[in-house]
Amino acid sequence: MKIIKSRFTVFLLILSGFFTIGIVMAYPELTNNDECAITNTAIQGGEQIVYKAYYNWKFVWIPAGEAVFNIKETENTFEITITGKTYKTYDSFFRVRDYFHSVIDKKTMYPRRFVRIVEEGNYRKFDSIEFVQHQRYAISFNGKSRSTTAKKYISLDNCTHDLISVLYFMRNTEISKYQVGDRIPTRMLFDEKIYPISVEYNKKINNYVIKDLGKFDVVKVIPDLIAGNVFKEGSLMHIYVSNDNNKLPLLIESPLAVGSAKAVLKSYSGLRYTLHNKSKG
Repeated sequence: MKIIKSRFTVFLLILSGFFTIGIVMAYPELTNNDECAITNTAIQGGEQIVYKAYYNWKFVWIPAGEAVFNIKETENTFEITITGKTYKTYDSFFRVRDYFHSVIDKKTMYPRRFVRIVEEGNYRKFDSIEFVQHQRYAISFNGKSRSTTAKKYISLDNCTHDLISVLYFMRNTEISKYQVGDRIPTRMLFDEKIYPISVEYNKKINNYVIKDLGKFDVVKVIPDLIAGNVFKEGSLMHIYVSNDNNKLPLLIESPLAVGSAKAVLKSYSGLRYTLHNKSKG
């Protein structure tokens, strides 16, 4: 069983809409890097989105912290930087100061480099990956700190995402190709292991009201979960994504082994397309 100690990493996995570990799926064999490529239709440089995270304890929703996503565009790449931290009022309970960075190739929308630096309570993690997608391998440095890591080569049978690039892969998925109940598969390298992951296209909902955010047309998706120290057996996570060209996650509702959590879009700027809040006319 995979144990994920980092709470903010779990939050990112929730945002990505994927949390499947150990599911066996069939993937086509790809023979060259161009066959892995997907077309970016959803994002642009200058985009910033901020999520507010809540934790529910004994029927009380407690604001826990925020995650800020920024996109910088260069000639050949998108550089995604994410910072996550708890509010000062929550720090005494569980302090989080996390940093994530992914460099994504603009031609393929698959990652070139990834860095994760985790500071959560007493837990520490340093994770650096260099992807060589066209030669099907990655170079990983993974440990409690930069100084304790060792170089490791990891074979990739197919084009593979990191923890951040998989979110932008999802945002560039053409939902119209799928029917209700279909599963959208991909694969991700996480903590030096490769996981097949998928999410179910559940349904479309018009005029869906999200508290403190507004009314939107959304697509509801349900990722697979695995029971363990984070989720109970039979738990279902619900993710509501804007039904437009942005495909922006607006609300994530997630049960946990103890209590529950949710993340709500707090603010956004620099989106490629106008986000239509129908409550504003």
